[in-house]
Amino acid sequence: MTKKQITRLLRIIFIIASIISLFFVPWILVKAWILPLPDTVQEQVNETIGHGFDGMIVYVDEAGKSPYFYSAGLKSRKNKVPADAQSLFKIASISKLYVAVAVAKLANDQRLNIEKTLADYIPSLKGRIAHADKITLKLMVQHRSGIPNFTDHPGYWENPPENSEQRLDLILDKPADFEPGAEYSYSNTNFLLIGEILDKILGYSHREYIKQEILKPLGLNNTYSLLSEVDLDEVASGYYVGYEADMKFNYNSVGISGSMVATAQDVGIFIRALNDGSLLNENEQAIYSAIYVYKHGGLLPGYQSLAEYHKDIDTVVIQFLNTTDFDGYQWNLSQIAYNRIVKIIRRDQADE
Repeated sequence: MTKKQITRLLRIIFIIASIISLFFVPWILVKAWILPLPDTVQEQVNETIGHGFDGMIVYVDEAGKSPYFYSAGLKSRKNKVPADAQSLFKIASISKLYVAVAVAKLANDQRLNIEKTLADYIPSLKGRIAHADKITLKLMVQHRSGIPNFTDHPGYWENPPENSEQRLDLILDKPADFEPGAEYSYSNTNFLLIGEILDKILGYSHREYIKQEILKPLGLNNTYSLLSEVDLDEVASGYYVGYEADMKFNYNSVGISGSMVATAQDVGIFIRALNDGSLLNENEQAIYSAIYVYKHGGLLPGYQSLAEYHKDIDTVVIQFLNTTDFDGYQWNLSQIAYNRIVKIIRRDQADE
Protein backbone atom coordinates (compact mmCIF):
# COMPACT_ATOMS: atom_id res chain seq x y z
CA MET A 1 0.00 0.00 0.00
CA THR A 2 1.10 3.51 -0.73
CA LYS A 3 1.53 6.08 2.04
CA LYS A 4 -1.61 7.86 0.81
CA GLN A 5 -3.64 4.64 0.97
CA ILE A 6 -2.40 3.89 4.48
CA THR A 7 -3.33 7.40 5.62
CA ARG A 8 -6.81 7.01 4.10
CA LEU A 9 -7.25 3.61 5.81
CA LEU A 10 -6.20 5.01 9.18
CA ARG A 11 -8.74 7.82 8.81
CA ILE A 12 -11.51 5.31 8.07
CA ILE A 13 -10.52 3.21 11.08
CA PHE A 14 -10.52 6.31 13.28
CA ILE A 15 -14.00 7.34 12.09
CA ILE A 16 -15.39 3.83 12.65
CA ALA A 17 -13.81 3.65 16.10
CA SER A 18 -15.27 7.05 16.98
CA ILE A 19 -18.75 5.98 15.88
CA ILE A 20 -18.51 2.72 17.86
CA SER A 21 -17.32 4.58 20.97
CA LEU A 22 -20.45 6.73 20.93
CA PHE A 23 -22.53 3.66 21.74
CA PHE A 24 -20.64 3.36 25.04
CA VAL A 25 -21.03 7.01 26.05
CA PRO A 26 -24.23 7.85 27.99
CA TRP A 27 -26.32 10.04 25.71
CA ILE A 28 -27.24 12.33 28.59
CA LEU A 29 -23.58 13.39 28.73
CA VAL A 30 -23.43 13.91 24.98
CA LYS A 31 -26.63 15.94 25.09
CA ALA A 32 -25.40 18.12 27.96
CA TRP A 33 -22.18 18.78 26.08
CA ILE A 34 -23.55 19.56 22.61
CA LEU A 35 -26.55 21.70 23.54
CA PRO A 36 -26.20 25.31 22.36
CA LEU A 37 -24.63 27.52 25.00
CA PRO A 38 -27.37 29.51 26.79
CA ASP A 39 -27.40 33.29 26.88
CA THR A 40 -27.06 33.53 30.67
CA VAL A 41 -25.63 31.63 33.63
CA GLN A 42 -29.12 31.34 35.12
CA GLU A 43 -30.34 29.62 31.95
CA GLN A 44 -27.46 27.15 32.22
CA VAL A 45 -28.33 26.49 35.87
CA ASN A 46 -31.96 25.85 34.91
CA GLU A 47 -30.84 23.57 32.07
CA THR A 48 -28.57 21.58 34.41
CA ILE A 49 -31.47 20.84 36.76
CA GLY A 50 -33.17 19.24 33.76
CA HIS A 51 -30.38 16.66 33.63
CA GLY A 52 -31.62 14.99 36.81
CA PHE A 53 -30.34 17.15 39.65
CA ASP A 54 -32.51 18.15 42.59
CA GLY A 55 -30.92 21.51 43.34
CA MET A 56 -28.07 23.72 42.22
CA ILE A 57 -26.23 26.76 43.57
CA VAL A 58 -23.66 28.84 41.69
CA TYR A 59 -21.60 31.74 43.02
CA VAL A 60 -19.66 33.96 40.63
CA ASP A 61 -17.15 36.58 41.77
CA GLU A 62 -15.79 38.67 38.89
CA ALA A 63 -13.12 41.17 39.90
CA GLY A 64 -14.50 44.69 40.20
CA LYS A 65 -18.13 43.55 40.35
CA SER A 66 -20.52 42.55 43.09
CA PRO A 67 -20.83 38.76 43.34
CA TYR A 68 -23.64 37.00 41.50
CA PHE A 69 -25.77 34.25 43.01
CA TYR A 70 -27.72 31.68 40.99
CA SER A 71 -29.93 28.80 42.08
CA ALA A 72 -32.54 26.40 40.71
CA GLY A 73 -34.38 23.29 41.81
CA LEU A 74 -34.95 22.26 45.39
CA LYS A 75 -33.16 22.63 48.69
CA SER A 76 -35.51 19.99 50.15
CA ARG A 77 -37.72 17.50 48.31
CA LYS A 78 -39.77 16.67 51.38
CA ASN A 79 -40.72 20.25 52.17
CA LYS A 80 -40.62 21.51 48.56
CA VAL A 81 -38.22 24.27 49.59
CA PRO A 82 -36.59 26.03 46.60
CA ALA A 83 -32.81 26.00 46.34
CA ASP A 84 -31.31 28.93 48.21
CA ALA A 85 -27.92 30.36 47.25
CA GLN A 86 -27.26 31.18 50.91
CA SER A 87 -27.74 27.59 52.10
CA LEU A 88 -24.99 25.72 53.87
CA PHE A 89 -23.58 22.77 51.95
CA LYS A 90 -21.33 19.80 52.70
CA ILE A 91 -18.20 20.81 50.80
CA ALA A 92 -16.45 17.43 51.23
CA SER A 93 -12.86 17.39 49.94
CA ILE A 94 -12.73 21.12 49.30
CA SER A 95 -11.95 21.00 53.03
CA LYS A 96 -8.47 19.75 52.12
CA LEU A 97 -7.54 23.23 50.85
CA TYR A 98 -8.07 24.68 54.32
CA VAL A 99 -5.96 21.93 55.89
CA ALA A 100 -3.17 22.48 53.37
CA VAL A 101 -3.19 26.20 54.23
CA ALA A 102 -2.85 25.30 57.90
CA VAL A 103 0.14 23.09 57.06
CA ALA A 104 1.80 25.91 55.10
CA LYS A 105 1.30 28.42 57.91
CA LEU A 106 2.59 26.09 60.60
CA ALA A 107 5.57 25.10 58.46
CA ASN A 108 6.41 28.77 57.96
CA ASP A 109 6.25 29.26 61.73
CA GLN A 110 8.66 26.30 62.07
CA ARG A 111 6.16 24.45 64.21
CA LEU A 112 5.94 21.82 61.51
CA ASN A 113 8.56 20.31 59.18
CA ILE A 114 7.10 19.01 55.92
CA GLU A 115 10.21 16.88 55.32
CA LYS A 116 9.75 14.90 58.53
CA THR A 117 8.18 11.48 58.18
CA LEU A 118 4.96 9.95 59.37
CA ALA A 119 6.99 7.81 61.76
CA ASP A 120 8.63 10.95 63.16
CA TYR A 121 5.27 12.47 63.98
CA ILE A 122 3.37 9.31 64.97
CA PRO A 123 5.95 6.64 65.98
CA SER A 124 3.23 4.10 66.78
CA LEU A 125 2.45 3.80 63.06
CA LYS A 126 5.89 2.50 62.17
CA GLY A 127 5.33 -1.09 61.12
CA ARG A 128 1.56 -0.54 60.86
CA ILE A 129 1.68 1.66 57.75
CA ALA A 130 4.11 0.56 55.06
CA HIS A 131 7.10 2.93 54.60
CA ALA A 132 5.99 5.15 57.50
CA ASP A 133 9.66 6.03 58.03
CA LYS A 134 9.96 7.23 54.41
CA ILE A 135 6.63 8.98 53.90
CA THR A 136 7.10 12.68 54.54
CA LEU A 137 4.36 15.09 55.52
CA LYS A 138 4.88 16.77 52.15
CA LEU A 139 4.18 13.50 50.31
CA MET A 140 1.00 13.02 52.30
CA VAL A 141 -0.28 16.48 51.42
CA GLN A 142 0.56 15.80 47.76
CA HIS A 143 -1.19 12.38 47.72
CA ARG A 144 2.10 10.74 46.80
CA SER A 145 2.50 8.66 49.93
CA GLY A 146 1.22 5.32 48.66
CA ILE A 147 -1.00 4.95 51.73
CA PRO A 148 -4.27 3.18 50.77
CA ASN A 149 -7.48 5.23 50.74
CA PHE A 150 -9.80 4.19 53.57
CA THR A 151 -12.93 5.21 51.63
CA ASP A 152 -12.01 2.60 48.98
CA HIS A 153 -12.45 -0.17 51.53
CA PRO A 154 -15.24 -2.56 50.40
CA GLY A 155 -18.59 -1.57 51.87
CA TYR A 156 -17.26 1.67 53.34
CA TRP A 157 -20.22 3.83 52.34
CA GLU A 158 -22.81 1.20 53.30
CA ASN A 159 -21.52 1.06 56.87
CA PRO A 160 -19.08 3.93 57.46
CA PRO A 161 -16.87 3.90 60.57
CA GLU A 162 -17.89 6.14 63.46
CA ASN A 163 -14.54 7.77 64.20
CA SER A 164 -11.00 8.36 62.96
CA GLU A 165 -9.59 5.35 64.78
CA GLN A 166 -12.01 3.02 63.02
CA ARG A 167 -11.24 4.63 59.66
CA LEU A 168 -7.53 4.21 60.17
CA ASP A 169 -8.03 0.57 61.17
CA LEU A 170 -9.28 -0.12 57.64
CA ILE A 171 -5.82 0.45 56.16
CA LEU A 172 -3.43 -0.54 58.95
CA ASP A 173 -1.10 -3.45 58.13
CA LYS A 174 -2.11 -3.27 54.47
CA PRO A 175 0.51 -3.17 51.68
CA ALA A 176 1.32 0.21 50.18
CA ASP A 177 -0.23 1.15 46.85
CA PHE A 178 3.27 2.18 45.68
CA GLU A 179 6.64 3.36 46.96
CA PRO A 180 6.57 6.84 48.56
CA GLY A 181 6.91 9.52 45.89
CA ALA A 182 6.73 7.08 42.98
CA GLU A 183 3.19 7.92 41.90
CA TYR A 184 0.14 10.04 42.63
CA SER A 185 -3.01 8.49 44.07
CA TYR A 186 -5.72 10.46 45.83
CA SER A 187 -6.15 9.10 49.36
CA ASN A 188 -8.35 10.50 52.10
CA THR A 189 -6.15 8.64 54.59
CA ASN A 190 -3.38 11.17 53.94
CA PHE A 191 -5.48 14.02 55.27
CA LEU A 192 -6.89 11.95 58.12
CA LEU A 193 -3.30 11.46 59.29
CA ILE A 194 -2.40 15.10 58.65
CA GLY A 195 -5.26 16.08 60.94
CA GLU A 196 -3.85 13.81 63.65
CA ILE A 197 -0.39 15.33 63.20
CA LEU A 198 -1.72 18.87 63.38
CA ASP A 199 -3.64 18.09 66.57
CA LYS A 200 -0.48 16.67 68.12
CA ILE A 201 1.70 19.62 67.14
CA LEU A 202 -0.84 22.23 68.21
CA GLY A 203 -1.94 20.57 71.41
CA TYR A 204 -5.54 21.29 70.44
CA SER A 205 -7.89 20.67 67.52
CA HIS A 206 -6.65 21.72 64.09
CA ARG A 207 -10.27 22.75 63.44
CA GLU A 208 -9.90 25.51 66.01
CA TYR A 209 -6.64 26.59 64.38
CA ILE A 210 -8.35 26.79 60.99
CA LYS A 211 -11.12 28.86 62.55
CA GLN A 212 -8.77 31.33 64.23
CA GLU A 213 -6.09 31.60 61.53
CA ILE A 214 -8.12 31.25 58.32
CA LEU A 215 -11.86 31.69 58.77
CA LYS A 216 -11.93 34.64 61.17
CA PRO A 217 -9.34 36.79 59.34
CA LEU A 218 -11.35 36.37 56.13
CA GLY A 219 -14.67 37.04 57.85
CA LEU A 220 -15.99 33.59 56.92
CA ASN A 221 -18.87 33.42 59.37
CA ASN A 222 -20.72 30.79 57.37
CA THR A 223 -18.03 28.11 57.33
CA TYR A 224 -17.98 25.35 59.93
CA SER A 225 -15.69 22.42 60.60
CA LEU A 226 -18.45 20.01 61.54
CA LEU A 227 -22.09 19.51 60.66
CA SER A 228 -22.85 19.24 64.37
CA GLU A 229 -22.02 22.95 64.74
CA VAL A 230 -24.90 24.17 62.57
CA ASP A 231 -28.68 24.25 62.40
CA LEU A 232 -29.56 21.42 60.03
CA ASP A 233 -32.45 23.45 58.61
CA GLU A 234 -29.83 25.75 57.11
CA VAL A 235 -28.11 22.89 55.28
CA ALA A 236 -29.21 21.88 51.79
CA SER A 237 -30.57 18.35 51.58
CA GLY A 238 -28.59 15.83 49.57
CA TYR A 239 -29.90 13.00 47.38
CA TYR A 240 -28.48 9.81 45.93
CA VAL A 241 -30.09 8.39 42.79
CA GLY A 242 -32.19 5.35 43.68
CA TYR A 243 -32.19 6.15 47.41
CA GLU A 244 -35.09 8.21 48.73
CA ALA A 245 -33.72 9.25 52.12
CA ASP A 246 -32.20 12.69 52.66
CA MET A 247 -28.41 12.24 52.74
CA LYS A 248 -28.06 15.31 54.93
CA PHE A 249 -28.39 13.01 57.91
CA ASN A 250 -25.80 10.50 56.66
CA TYR A 251 -22.01 10.60 56.72
CA ASN A 252 -21.93 13.50 59.15
CA SER A 253 -18.33 12.79 60.08
CA VAL A 254 -16.25 11.20 57.35
CA GLY A 255 -12.91 12.44 58.58
CA ILE A 256 -10.81 15.53 58.06
CA SER A 257 -11.24 15.39 54.30
CA GLY A 258 -15.00 15.86 54.28
CA SER A 259 -16.40 17.34 57.46
CA MET A 260 -16.75 21.04 56.63
CA VAL A 261 -19.93 22.85 55.67
CA ALA A 262 -20.10 26.32 54.15
CA THR A 263 -22.02 28.64 51.89
CA ALA A 264 -20.93 29.04 48.28
CA GLN A 265 -20.01 32.66 48.98
CA ASP A 266 -17.73 31.73 51.89
CA VAL A 267 -15.96 29.15 49.74
CA GLY A 268 -15.63 31.75 46.97
CA ILE A 269 -14.08 34.31 49.30
CA PHE A 270 -11.61 31.71 50.53
CA ILE A 271 -10.68 30.60 47.00
CA ARG A 272 -10.00 34.17 45.87
CA ALA A 273 -7.89 34.91 48.95
CA LEU A 274 -5.92 31.70 48.45
CA ASN A 275 -5.17 32.62 44.84
CA ASP A 276 -4.58 36.38 45.08
CA GLY A 277 -2.04 36.22 47.91
CA SER A 278 -4.15 37.93 50.55
CA LEU A 279 -4.49 34.82 52.72
CA LEU A 280 -0.83 33.81 52.96
CA ASN A 281 2.34 35.85 53.27
CA GLU A 282 5.11 35.43 50.70
CA ASN A 283 6.90 32.62 52.51
CA GLU A 284 3.67 30.78 53.33
CA GLN A 285 2.58 31.09 49.71
CA ALA A 286 5.85 29.56 48.53
CA ILE A 287 5.39 26.61 50.87
CA TYR A 288 1.78 26.14 49.85
CA SER A 289 2.64 26.25 46.14
CA ALA A 290 5.15 23.45 46.71
CA ILE A 291 2.70 21.13 48.43
CA TYR A 292 -0.86 21.54 47.14
CA VAL A 293 -3.30 22.78 44.51
CA TYR A 294 -5.35 25.97 44.29
CA LYS A 295 -8.67 24.49 43.21
CA HIS A 296 -10.68 21.50 44.33
CA GLY A 297 -13.79 19.41 43.95
CA GLY A 298 -15.81 17.75 46.65
CA LEU A 299 -17.87 14.56 46.51
CA LEU A 300 -19.99 12.84 49.14
CA PRO A 301 -23.15 10.78 48.71
CA GLY A 302 -25.74 13.47 47.98
CA TYR A 303 -23.29 16.34 47.56
CA GLN A 304 -20.84 17.45 44.90
CA SER A 305 -19.02 20.73 44.50
CA LEU A 306 -16.42 22.48 42.34
CA ALA A 307 -14.36 25.51 43.35
CA GLU A 308 -11.85 27.31 41.16
CA TYR A 309 -10.29 30.70 40.42
CA HIS A 310 -9.90 31.41 36.70
CA LYS A 311 -6.93 33.72 36.30
CA ASP A 312 -7.55 34.64 32.65
CA ILE A 313 -10.90 36.23 33.54
CA ASP A 314 -10.05 37.06 37.19
CA THR A 315 -13.16 35.22 38.31
CA VAL A 316 -14.04 32.70 41.00
CA VAL A 317 -16.79 30.21 40.22
CA ILE A 318 -18.27 27.93 42.89
CA GLN A 319 -20.83 25.26 42.00
CA PHE A 320 -22.89 23.11 44.38
CA LEU A 321 -25.18 20.27 43.29
CA ASN A 322 -27.14 18.15 45.77
CA THR A 323 -27.55 14.94 43.75
CA THR A 324 -25.03 12.13 43.14
CA ASP A 325 -25.16 8.61 41.72
CA PHE A 326 -23.29 5.33 41.75
CA ASP A 327 -22.13 5.40 38.13
CA GLY A 328 -20.54 8.84 38.25
CA TYR A 329 -22.68 10.27 35.44
CA GLN A 330 -23.85 13.05 37.74
CA TRP A 331 -20.25 13.99 38.48
CA ASN A 332 -19.47 14.15 34.76
CA LEU A 333 -22.59 16.22 34.18
CA SER A 334 -21.58 18.62 36.94
CA GLN A 335 -18.20 19.18 35.27
CA ILE A 336 -19.86 19.77 31.90
CA ALA A 337 -22.23 22.29 33.49
CA TYR A 338 -19.38 24.04 35.28
CA ASN A 339 -17.30 24.37 32.12
CA ARG A 340 -20.29 25.78 30.25
CA ILE A 341 -20.85 28.37 32.97
CA VAL A 342 -17.22 29.48 32.71
CA LYS A 343 -17.59 29.69 28.92
CA ILE A 344 -20.63 31.96 29.31
CA ILE A 345 -18.74 34.26 31.69
CA ARG A 346 -15.70 34.30 29.42
CA ARG A 347 -17.90 35.10 26.39
CA ASP A 348 -19.74 37.87 28.23
CA GLN A 349 -16.50 39.47 29.37
CA ALA A 350 -15.19 39.41 25.80
CA ASP A 351 -18.37 41.18 24.63
CA GLU A 352 -18.06 44.00 27.19
